Amino acid sequence: MSVRVLVADDQTLVRAGFRVLLERAPDIEVVAEAADGDEAIALTRAHRPDVVLMDIRMPGTDGLTATRRILADDRLPGVRVVVLTTFELDEYVYAALHAGASGFLLKNLEPDELRRAVRVVAAGDALLAPEVTRRLIAAYASGPEVPGLHALTAREREVVTLVADGLSNAEVGARLGMSTATAKTHTNRAMTKLGARDRAQLVVFAYRGGLAGIRRPR
Repeated sequence: MSVRVLVADDQTLVRAGFRVLLERAPDIEVVAEAADGDEAIALTRAHRPDVVLMDIRMPGTDGLTATRRILADDRLPGVRVVVLTTFELDEYVYAALHAGASGFLLKNLEPDELRRAVRVVAAGDALLAPEVTRRLIAAYASGPEVPGLHALTAREREVVTLVADGLSNAEVGARLGMSTATAKTHTNRAMTKLGARDRAQLVVFAYRGGLAGIRRPR
């Protein structure tokens, strides 16, 4: 089945460019385009896309506000949002994560990276731009000790470390010699033990608990 995408950006050429790049993949379909946050909300309710690519700076209702409203809408339980921006500013990452976004990417990413991001997020993973992940999430993660960290098994710690490094369930499975389903099971168990509401928060807890940055198993 195709991944259904809505593109929200106030620049017509940017939206058109994303559409062309995405629809070069046979498994991705752009179902709608929005020029501002209010239109993004309305079109998301109308089309129920799997993934919304959301610009931050748009006239009227901005992308972060639209993200919060979409993800708080009980009628849209399966929709995931990836925030796209040209601005590599800390507060946008913090705000996007607080809003519940599943990804934060810079607009200078390569076409293959964009298509991969859409697939990864549609599959239920979180994805953060490599350029900002460690510096910004490390800062965002500063806080009290994470309760429940001691309850993780050695395998769950390995999985969480790789998730914090930006790997999807399939990539974690390949790295550790397990199936994608098993990797997802370990991730979900770790989230339950740590009280993480989603994978993005699991990444935060990994940094806060000192798991991020551990040398990855080969």
